[in-house]
Amino acid sequence: MNDARVITDVPADAREVLKRVFGHDDFRHAQREIVADVLAGRDTFVLLPTGSGKSLCYQLPALLTPGLTVVVSPLIALMKNQVDALHAAGVAATFLNSSLDAAQASRRLEGLRQGRFQLLYVAPERLLLDGFLRELQSWNVSRFAIDEAHCISEWGHDFRPEYRRLAEVRERFPGIPVVALTATANAHVREDILSGLRMRDPRVHVASFNRPNLTYRVRGKERALGEIVSFVKSRPGESGIVYVQSRAGTERVAEALRAAGIAALPYHAGLEPQTRAKHQEAFVRDDVAVICATIAFGMGIDKSNVRFVIHYDVPKSLEGYYQETGRAGRDGLPAECVLFFSHGDIVKLESFLGEAATEAEAARGRAQLAEVKRYAYADGCRRAALLAYFGETFEAVPCGACDNCLEPRAERDATVPAQKLLSCLVRIREASGFDMGVTHAIDVLLGTENDKIWRMGHDRLSTFGIGTELDRRAWRHVAEELVRLGLIERDPARFNVASLTPAGRRTLAQRTPVVIREASPVAARAKAKRGTRGTAAAPVLAGDDESALFERLRRLRRELADERDVPAYVIFSDAVLREMARVVPRTLGQLRGISGVGDKKLAEFGERFLEVTGG
Repeated sequence: MNDARVITDVPADAREVLKRVFGHDDFRHAQREIVADVLAGRDTFVLLPTGSGKSLCYQLPALLTPGLTVVVSPLIALMKNQVDALHAAGVAATFLNSSLDAAQASRRLEGLRQGRFQLLYVAPERLLLDGFLRELQSWNVSRFAIDEAHCISEWGHDFRPEYRRLAEVRERFPGIPVVALTATANAHVREDILSGLRMRDPRVHVASFNRPNLTYRVRGKERALGEIVSFVKSRPGESGIVYVQSRAGTERVAEALRAAGIAALPYHAGLEPQTRAKHQEAFVRDDVAVICATIAFGMGIDKSNVRFVIHYDVPKSLEGYYQETGRAGRDGLPAECVLFFSHGDIVKLESFLGEAATEAEAARGRAQLAEVKRYAYADGCRRAALLAYFGETFEAVPCGACDNCLEPRAERDATVPAQKLLSCLVRIREASGFDMGVTHAIDVLLGTENDKIWRMGHDRLSTFGIGTELDRRAWRHVAEELVRLGLIERDPARFNVASLTPAGRRTLAQRTPVVIREASPVAARAKAKRGTRGTAAAPVLAGDDESALFERLRRLRRELADERDVPAYVIFSDAVLREMARVVPRTLGQLRGISGVGDKKLAEFGERFLEVTGG
């Protein structure tokens, strides 16, 4: 959705440059309207989902207007990857950051002084240096593009204080238009971006948050590590990210994958910078299939062929979850997003909020975690629930691309076990004078004989040993369902003790029937559905011959990337290679007809790829 004002069209040469440089016949999503506003010199706010082509919204105008487009980017790796991709397309772009030695930086600065570059990528910390801002004033700046603009908001999932200072750039360059871009921002964050960057009468473009090629699943965490290993092993040759909250956790998951014969590496802030960079490079270049990472990893990754994103631990917010799952399927092809959920993770994150600097920050954190719980416990379409958080209504339910729509869980009457568990919690409080946790209540129901139960005399409770018809795992599932139904609540401020809610007390007293969902099934590969998942058709391999050709094209792409010391996707994305394998071009003209094949790439790589396709 855009604002209501009239949109002008792009000039005729914009489409010619779009095809010649970027290899696209036409604009996607809201790109045409956005590019028109940027070329008109207006302040422009852009919210497009990952993979929708945000970067083109400022890169194309940079090629159509004189002067320098300054792109503020938060991570070094992201700058290098984007500049590598622009160089491959024949665009004069550069970056300045701490990865350069003095001689390299000096050469680039001289090139900027001489006006040899059309785009400059720079971190906010460097941009805000007084000396740098003074020199920038002599470089004929035509616009500022603020990438990952959600970093300016304390309500965002990745707040960075230095982004707040970008308003100083507005003061120093009052007449230069600003383009703010993000893939993740609810209404509150959007307002923070507009006010924090002091945008003047901005054109606002907010596209749908829906990523139709992504399938969303939520799993219980009881056997998460084994399920992750099985999941990845069922996808040989595919690339993915496993997000883990702790540094030790990333190491543990990576080791489990390696023990199963899967090439995997950890990524976290505790690694030496050189090691961290080496692991990231290995993943980006497809040397390893899986990176097991804390949330410090991801924003700087422009890798288009990530086929799955797994959350081993619960994310802190739905904004963060959406941003992280957005690393999957950037090429538009089908990808899987699996979240392993446990209430224990929520409790752990809530306990950390006690260390927040202010009560307002803690309250913000609790509200964000409440939204995560609501999403994880959702009965209906997960896509609809996720989009609703961002204020968007999704009506194409069932979506055909989430676990609740693909594999609706059976329900069963659980009135008897619910009554037993609710009653047990009440008996524990009556006997002890205080509440205790669900784990202890399950021990009582199972008749477990341990020191704690004997010491407290809970072996004499009327509920001791009355629940042996279920095993411990089944009782945990019942407890999670009673939490989801609002019959039990846990208090993280008191060591996660459990007590009955008013609804729980009424259910116990009135013997109200309780219906719970069965435990979620193991996330299956569902090969037959890979071409139809999501709410829009996505290209798929049609047969063995096509698959074999695709693999040969991948090998050539890897060879060309290694020769140039760049990630493979800089040469061509998986989507381009899949289209090559489908149409089997025999001439340069046929190859140029494939979206994503621009003139420079055609001249540099065309003959090599035609050798593989038989041209």
